Amino acid sequence: MSYNTAMKIAITGKGGVGKTTLSAVLSHLFAADGKKVIAVDADPDANLASAFGVSPADVAKIKPIAEMTWLIEERTGAKPGSAGGMFKLNPRVDDIPAEYGYRFDNIVLLVTGKSKEAASGCYCPENVFLRRLLKHLIAERDEVVIVDMEAGIEHLTRGTAEAVDAFIVVVEPGQRSIQTANTVKEMAKSLGVKDVLVVANKIRGNEDITFIKGGLGGMKFIGHISFNNLIMEADIKGIPPYKSSPDTVEEIRKIKNAIEHILDEK
Repeated sequence: MSYNTAMKIAITGKGGVGKTTLSAVLSHLFAADGKKVIAVDADPDANLASAFGVSPADVAKIKPIAEMTWLIEERTGAKPGSAGGMFKLNPRVDDIPAEYGYRFDNIVLLVTGKSKEAASGCYCPENVFLRRLLKHLIAERDEVVIVDMEAGIEHLTRGTAEAVDAFIVVVEPGQRSIQTANTVKEMAKSLGVKDVLVVANKIRGNEDITFIKGGLGGMKFIGHISFNNLIMEADIKGIPPYKSSPDTVEEIRKIKNAIEHILDEK
């Protein structure tokens, strides 16, 4: 199977492991190949825009979809915060990237956010709307879609998870990070995801790679990103990693190539 056009990648991991850096650089690399990319910030602690180097002034203008209460009510027929009532389970979402995305460099950035009123997994208009949007982006679009997710994957439905081409867990040297990866693996398996790929970040040497590989429990290791002070300095200065650390970009390019190779073999 050839993935010359659309590819759907979900990236998760414990907070602070570097999944947002991976998401941003992968988005740039696919865009540089001439592909249209939709980058989705599905982490409530949204900072993908900053990793792209979007100015603080423009970041402030990007409103998370979950906070567009008027839009959710218009599309579902019910006010956010309500539960148990009647509302549309299949609201229109196909126009969301074009209408509400932030565009730059052949990339559309969407920030989904998280409802402040709704509990996680509640059967309410805002969660239904966000899940429908995520399913549309992953299962029905013909662009490359890269989703920067939170540590858990509870907000994915079975149909959405099965449509993901590459499910990646970013880990760093440490027991808690490995534990999170194994938890994600079990959750993904329950949703029909067969393969969970692992990227190691903040690597200081071969000992770190050996440690991480020893705790993967059958997950496939596809590459690593070295610890690099330039990434930390870029974050402080608001410069995107794609433009600040050539070595990091090259390491992530190898990861991108590994993903494409694995998927072409399927």
